[in-house]
Amino acid sequence: MNKIFFTILFFIFCSLSVSAQQFSQYNTGTLYDSFENPSQRAFIPDSSRGVAFNFFIPNFDANFYVTGNIQRPLKSRAFASPSYYNTSSLRIGRNALNHFNVNANSYAVMVKLFTSLNGNVEMGFSAQTKVEGKGLVTDESIAFLDGPSNFARDNYDNIFNNHYRMQMYDQLSYIYREQVNKQLSLGFKLSYLSGVQYNKIDVEESSLQINRVPANPDNDNADVYMRGRYYRSYVPGRLDGRDFLPTFRNPGAAISMGATYRTEDGILIQGNIKDLGFIHWNKRSTITDFNNTTNITDITSKHRDENIYNAVYELVRGNGMVTSFNTKTNAKAELSVSKSYWLDDEKTYRYFPTVVAQKEMFFSGFTGAMVNSVQKNNLIATLTATYDDYKLFNLGAQIMVKSPNVEFFIGSERLLNTGHLTLAALNNTNQINRVGNYSGADIFLGFSLKFGRVIEHPMNSSYIPMGEKGFLGRLFGRIFKTNN
Repeated sequence: MNKIFFTILFFIFCSLSVSAQQFSQYNTGTLYDSFENPSQRAFIPDSSRGVAFNFFIPNFDANFYVTGNIQRPLKSRAFASPSYYNTSSLRIGRNALNHFNVNANSYAVMVKLFTSLNGNVEMGFSAQTKVEGKGLVTDESIAFLDGPSNFARDNYDNIFNNHYRMQMYDQLSYIYREQVNKQLSLGFKLSYLSGVQYNKIDVEESSLQINRVPANPDNDNADVYMRGRYYRSYVPGRLDGRDFLPTFRNPGAAISMGATYRTEDGILIQGNIKDLGFIHWNKRSTITDFNNTTNITDITSKHRDENIYNAVYELVRGNGMVTSFNTKTNAKAELSVSKSYWLDDEKTYRYFPTVVAQKEMFFSGFTGAMVNSVQKNNLIATLTATYDDYKLFNLGAQIMVKSPNVEFFIGSERLLNTGHLTLAALNNTNQINRVGNYSGADIFLGFSLKFGRVIEHPMNSSYIPMGEKGFLGRLFGRIFKTNN
């Protein structure tokens, strides 16, 4: 598969991380929930053990979507056999824009300790990787990958005015949560950020001149003009697994804060500011103001994708200025309201709906969610409905097995569209050619265990301390042969 298609799939389809909290986890009390919502508790005194850990099993959420007319050509290029661009849905010359969005969030390490019954204090540490990507791409940008046959005219203006932003970083965090009183709990999460990669391109002006050679179409070529700005972080060599290890090459910091208030009639009101931070990309990064024309040859052969990619990449790279720059994280503000109900007199089935409003603080994104969870014993089933400012409606579902000391969950917040895309990947022609409100997928999964002594109030304690030495005391006694 050629370079340009790898590039498109990377920004549109290849989410390792995406990032982003799934709404289905709200008020579930999982370890993942407590790290994403700092005021949320992970332990239940007199039931839970005192240490929670994911045992290096990734807890992750990955999601993406792409809207508009480019759904069909991208899916046919990715999944059809043989592979090709089905451009029948594209509208050439109208400068139609298509949105794409990629988010990923993967916790490699989550460990949390219950440290005090006086305030139900919890604190912990985590290591995670996040991907944030979004952008706009025109119909004509995809059509050009299929060659000049899609263009009735020879001259077009501003048909390649694309915009995208992609940021990947590691996040090492310390989290603290305390029950201030019976009604109010507060929490915060302090993070060191280590930038992995950053790319941003804004094309403000563009044009296409197709130079057709009727006597020999194999010699067709095109002049592409672009003006705009390109940001690119420095990566030593090809991006590989070592680049995802935290370093001080691109340092940053972030903070998350949360508060949960329980009213006298049992309504939970929760507010969060999440991942408000920045990254300083080092002085070997590049900013390029491009304003140039390039001639692209061999645009009708099977290698046209690679030829177009190489030519356009060289155009936007240009002779950039090597310098450092700062970027913001995709911080979010959230407000939720929840209340728990028993559905039967025996108190076997518990229903706890949650309404969530989420606003991206530095971008235009807004999402509203209705989360409906029903619990019977250790089994929780959740149905989620979301609607955003792109007028995209989603249905999601989650299945969770949760006891005081073990939890496992799996689900999707784009259940129907994940199914549609899975069928397309299995070479279902109807789903490949389908152009809905969007094409996309979402999956999340998590697991953790608690171990150690059970957290017990003194009046309920089944353990009486006898003055046993701790680990360091026992080690000291063995080394120096003393029982003191």
